[in-house]
Amino acid sequence: MLLNKVFSISAIVLAVLTGSCSKDNSASVSPMQSSSGRSGSLAPVNLGVAGNFVILSKTGITDVYKSSIIGNIGTSPITGAALLVSCSEVAGEIYTVDAAGPLPCRTTSATMLGTAVGNMQTAYTDAAGRPTPDFLNLGAGNIGGKTLTPGLYKWTSAVTIPTDITISGGPTDIFIFQVSGTLKMSPAVRITLSGGALAKNIFWQVAGAVTLGTTSHFEGNILGQTAINLQTGASINGRLLAQTAVTLQMNAVTKP
Repeated sequence: MLLNKVFSISAIVLAVLTGSCSKDNSASVSPMQSSSGRSGSLAPVNLGVAGNFVILSKTGITDVYKSSIIGNIGTSPITGAALLVSCSEVAGEIYTVDAAGPLPCRTTSATMLGTAVGNMQTAYTDAAGRPTPDFLNLGAGNIGGKTLTPGLYKWTSAVTIPTDITISGGPTDIFIFQVSGTLKMSPAVRITLSGGALAKNIFWQVAGAVTLGTTSHFEGNILGQTAINLQTGASINGRLLAQTAVTLQMNAVTKP
């Protein structure tokens, strides 16, 4: 009888210790330490018809020759005269709302462009409205040198990228970055993808102006409420979807 009681007490103590260890281990694993964050429950942002574009702007696209653009570009509702990119710079279609615009390559399609711009704004609202971020104000807005894993990120102020960063995840992982202020990337800084992460699954929703410094390299879709400015020699593997203007200066822009 005494031996049975000893075994019973031992079993209870072991169960308590095991449960305690399990809780401690669970609490110590943050989304940043996890290989997948909560990407399994994070749906991608639906770009709709805007996803057919590598550059889409409501108020114009300016350019310092020569940029290299792979994908379709367009402006709406502003006239095609505000699309200042030459035919030789674009491997794709150039869409305008009227007969103005680069000749002889421009295509007039006001209805389709109106739908694309509407979808762009809906996508921005969707990205901005995602609740319960996994990371809030990471690095106080300075994310230089960091490795970013899948999930929802939110900053209530500006974000700067002064040194190289890595975006790490699998080919189906989703990354959404909500930026309430401006987004600025310093000259010669690079974003590198690792683990199979894809630029098409990365969404940067930015309320303020976006500036990519000279010869920098960016990854992902930029949903900008205001201007998107690429300085000389900057490149992006992604999309520039701006509710105001896009400024190019001898840049490489490639649709993911």
